[in-house]
Amino acid sequence: MILYLLRRLAVTAAILVVICAITFSIFYLMPADPAQGACGKACSPERIAEIRTTLGLDRSPVAQFGDYLGGIVTGRTYGTGERAVQCPFPCLGFSFQTSQPVWHLLTDRLPVSISIALGAAVLWLTVGVAAGVVSALRRGSLWDRAAMTAALGGISLPIYFTALVLQYLLVVQLGVLPYPRVVPFTQDPAGWAESMVMPWITLAMLYAGVYARITRGEMLDSLGQNYVRTARAKGLPERTVVRRHALRPALMPIVTIFGMDLGALLGGALITESVFGLPGVGKLAADAIAGADQPVILGVTLFAAAFVVLANLAVDLVYAVLDPRVRAVG
Repeated sequence: MILYLLRRLAVTAAILVVICAITFSIFYLMPADPAQGACGKACSPERIAEIRTTLGLDRSPVAQFGDYLGGIVTGRTYGTGERAVQCPFPCLGFSFQTSQPVWHLLTDRLPVSISIALGAAVLWLTVGVAAGVVSALRRGSLWDRAAMTAALGGISLPIYFTALVLQYLLVVQLGVLPYPRVVPFTQDPAGWAESMVMPWITLAMLYAGVYARITRGEMLDSLGQNYVRTARAKGLPERTVVRRHALRPALMPIVTIFGMDLGALLGGALITESVFGLPGVGKLAADAIAGADQPVILGVTLFAAAFVVLANLAVDLVYAVLDPRVRAVG
């Protein structure tokens, strides 16, 4: 198991370096001049040249990438002499709009994105898997048809539409929930949960439908396998047959997509955060794109990619626990 973990960690590190190289190339080798973006429109050529030197943009692309990668690992110093600016580890640069370190902007927004992602994940995983299992066990019943129709509706509705409808019904018409706002969990757990209910429901309606349909299909496939028929022929209780022999193999693809979905959402739920006005990583990305803030866009891209890659690593480890054959193959 330790060797398998070390191999997966090495692959993960290599993937992150490749992602870093690709995103760096996209954002820093484009025709748009980062020095012009950092200085603004009303900027003299002399000032632009000075900024290019400070940012290291007058160096070769390979040297620039080495500086950027080194900044992530050990920190970086921009400029020399009295104008030198220290960017502490892990350095992702400074925002063109606020001049703040990109890493600090990301970590300040991360608690909101984590709150949205984890709460919604618990909701959609519980509802989606449960609905899929019951639908498979009652195939062709009224519950099955109603649940799959509701799942299809949840998948089809855009997130922004669901968010606006929920705000109108739950806040404006019924007044049962406050408008979403940032409430620290440590200060007011009840207020934190209350303020996150609508973002959770908005995301869960989309993902729960996907998980319900996948779980139903996998459960039907498992229930038709010979080992399930054998378990029933031995006289095992139906609950044991379903839980130990049908549900466990059906959960393997669920684990895969759950890891990827959760990793992506931890990197920011852009539409949900923008609609509800919550200052998460996704909202930060939207603002950076609107303002052409290249360091922040690059930082958010790497941040989100790191979450997805680490989530896939976690999925591989869970696979190794659920199925020891994976360790032998990996």
